[in-house]
Amino acid sequence: MLSSVMTIFLGARFQLQAARDLDVGQFSIQQYKLSQNEYFRLEVRDRGEDRKVPFLFLQKQLDRETARNLKLRLTAADGGKPAASGAIDIIVDVLDVNDNSPVFTKETYSATLQENVPVGTVVIQVNATDLDEAANGDIIYSFGKEVDSKLMDAFSIDSNTGEIKVIGQIDFEESKSYEIDIQASDRGAVPLTTDKSVTITVIDVNDNAPEIEVTSFSSSIKEDSKIGTTVALISVSDLDSGMNGKVICTLKEDDSFHLSPSLQENMYAVVTKSRLDREILTQFDITITAKDAGDPAFSTEKTISVVVSDVNDNNPQFSASPYAFYITENNSPGASLFSVKASDHDESDNALISYHISREENREKDGKIPVLVVQKSLDRESAISHSLKLTALDGGKPPKSGEMNIIINVLDINDNAPVFPKDVYSVMLNENAPIGTTVIQVNATDLDEGPNGAIVYSFTNSMNQRILKLFVINSSTGEIIVKGLIDYEEKERYEIEIRASDAGLAPLATEKSIVIKINDVNDNVPEIEVTSFSNSIPEDSRPGTTVALISINDMDSGLNGKVIFTKSPLDRERQSQYDLIITAIDAGQPPLSSEKTISVVVSDVNDNSPEFSLSPYTFYVTEGNNPGDSVFSVKAFDRDENENALISYHIWRDGREGNTLFSFLNINSDNGHITALKSFDFETVKTFQFQVVATDAGTPSLSSTSTVNVFILDQNDNAPVILYPVSSNGSAEGVEEIPRNVNAGHLVTKVRAYDADIGYNGWLLFSLQEVTDHSLFGLDRYTGQIRTLRSFTETDEAEHKLVILVKDNGNVSLSATATVTVKVVEPKEAFAASDVKSSAEDDDDSNVTFYLMITLGSVSVLFIISIIVLIAMQCSKSTDYTSKYLQETNYDGTLCHSIQYRSGDKRYMLVGPRMSIGSTIVPGSQANTLVLPDRRRTSEEVRHIFNMR
Repeated sequence: MLSSVMTIFLGARFQLQAARDLDVGQFSIQQYKLSQNEYFRLEVRDRGEDRKVPFLFLQKQLDRETARNLKLRLTAADGGKPAASGAIDIIVDVLDVNDNSPVFTKETYSATLQENVPVGTVVIQVNATDLDEAANGDIIYSFGKEVDSKLMDAFSIDSNTGEIKVIGQIDFEESKSYEIDIQASDRGAVPLTTDKSVTITVIDVNDNAPEIEVTSFSSSIKEDSKIGTTVALISVSDLDSGMNGKVICTLKEDDSFHLSPSLQENMYAVVTKSRLDREILTQFDITITAKDAGDPAFSTEKTISVVVSDVNDNNPQFSASPYAFYITENNSPGASLFSVKASDHDESDNALISYHISREENREKDGKIPVLVVQKSLDRESAISHSLKLTALDGGKPPKSGEMNIIINVLDINDNAPVFPKDVYSVMLNENAPIGTTVIQVNATDLDEGPNGAIVYSFTNSMNQRILKLFVINSSTGEIIVKGLIDYEEKERYEIEIRASDAGLAPLATEKSIVIKINDVNDNVPEIEVTSFSNSIPEDSRPGTTVALISINDMDSGLNGKVIFTKSPLDRERQSQYDLIITAIDAGQPPLSSEKTISVVVSDVNDNSPEFSLSPYTFYVTEGNNPGDSVFSVKAFDRDENENALISYHIWRDGREGNTLFSFLNINSDNGHITALKSFDFETVKTFQFQVVATDAGTPSLSSTSTVNVFILDQNDNAPVILYPVSSNGSAEGVEEIPRNVNAGHLVTKVRAYDADIGYNGWLLFSLQEVTDHSLFGLDRYTGQIRTLRSFTETDEAEHKLVILVKDNGNVSLSATATVTVKVVEPKEAFAASDVKSSAEDDDDSNVTFYLMITLGSVSVLFIISIIVLIAMQCSKSTDYTSKYLQETNYDGTLCHSIQYRSGDKRYMLVGPRMSIGSTIVPGSQANTLVLPDRRRTSEEVRHIFNMR
């Protein structure tokens, strides 16, 4: 590791540690190399035999702010063949010097500040950065040297944070803005400094209240002055400016005066806003408020007093009009009644009063203060009241007058007895009338008034006690009210004697008779009695089966004794128990009824077959399952109950050919869980179907069946099988001879293989696992073709061994290997050998063709059988089943192999990848394995789609 100060001079030399090599001579260290960089170059100096020392020379100035360190690699190499080398990493740390001045983060700094802010208020915070480190990058803030002392008294700056704070009084009227010079300096040995100017604008606040001056004022005003009469002139002013100096002038809660602005700014006139009335208010204290528009606003108040002078604008008034007083009828003539007096709200002469009265026969006045005297006896029944008019005149010019209506009310004495408006009272009343029912309301009148005319109702003293228990009379309203049980069967008619008395000191009374006739009502409900009852009945009972016998009785007679019966039908499937409500209703008005409830339990019979939750069932099982494991289950239910709903399950086995497949299935008779007694093999069977029977425990028992479709899903359980090459002993080995003069791209041979699995599990890829010369032979990973990559040379060996790895694409792939020995022969030998080989290959090709014909025929037969079976399954079930195969013969192109299973709303799909291969079906491969042919042909895709709906 090297440490270098960034100000070191160009050409500075640094000796590096020399490498060591135990060899000597030309095998010792011969050269050094330095990794590419722009700052250093390498020079090597000889220090005697077999010793070379490397030196670094600085060729470009270093800058720590650009790169804090440099990483170099020094490599030493000896002179051997091949040369051996060793390397070492060199870390160059660049040390800092104070070569960067502080830099402020902003070009300009400005802030606004309200006047009168508290001491300690932060105005603004400046911030500077320095690219240097340690003390060279540590910044101190301060005011410039030329800062005015007033600024120093008003503001301070934090040397560490750069915060500028208020330390004195800020007054807008004294200074509207401040320009402060600040400095940012680092702490280097020779500090570097940067200057910046901060502008602080002072915002004016409202700190002066408005002033009010009354320039003209009249302290008295007549109460009949017109609206708009000027009382005073005022002017307002405010020392502040702007909105703080804008003044709004108002009157405080006064409906009689208002302010009228003058043409001259800030001048107002106080004028009347409504009519004045001295009798209501003789003096007004007018409060004038001046408020500026600052925030917060300041206001000033000034109060002026205005006296209202009197004019004769009020008529004399009596204390009450009309004035009423009372006198008892049948009074003595010549008695004094009362005296009255009027008043006037005006003052002085305007308030002097004289009286005049209208002449009437029965009254007279006495002097200036009127005293009324009655001249003859009064009768209240002839005239309840008498009226007259009294006039009062004041001393104003012109005079005003006031009048008072006097009402003389004649008081009553008890000289009249109560009178009933009817001679006979008769009323009808229903029996069982509720307590509180009003039977009748009698009304008597009395010409007298007050207590003398207030009537009190009561029964006479001769009333029967039985009637007093049944009826009560309201003493105030005359209502006769039921207070007991009224029974027609006990009495059909009542005669009641009542009395009406007034409340005079010597009461007067009148008696009257009332006849009450009772109406019979339907007040007896029918009675229901169950004489015979069976609380349980089978659900398959015939209509009309008797459940219970009942009898009905009604104590009323006539229409009130007739009875109507209602009943409801039974239904066990809807309800296992019925609460039958028997209602008996008579024909009275209103009809009365009674109810009785009996409970009937409907016993079950076995009339419902078990029902499967699904029909048919579709299950997907992966091959290779553990024998004895539960693979799927069925479920049925029965609408009956108890033993009739107890369900057992079994698999239907009719003994026909093909049903042996179900011999490895077992079903739990209690819960419907189906277990497999052995593992499924996709390559042996891909799908099968069987019937499950659900039987209940009723007598006789009922059953139902459901079809179960099982689809086996493939797993990668088959390794690839090599078809070619195959030796006589069965091993995957073969020998191929080719002429030495063949060109690049010559087909040497083709490895053929198949896999019994499908999809990715059956998709085969070829690769060279071992080869003598990688530059000579190439293998097509999809077709298995081995071709030459170049022409042979004289130096190439005559025999080459190739080991080919064939593996499928399952999640856990399986593989097989084949060995091909390629012998390179001279052209004449190759021609003779090819003749022999071609005859042998003809025999092999004929055998392969024979096998292919058998395979294709078998597949065709299986295809036809599958179509027939699928059509039959479609006729017996509604499940959708779709399978799709792609079959291609002697075809080099893209292959997509897929199988789809569909059941209801669910779809399952196995899809194999597309492969650029030529393919044909191999016997025994279950139509799933593809073998590659020798020749490429035009692509043709044949797709077989089976749809079951």
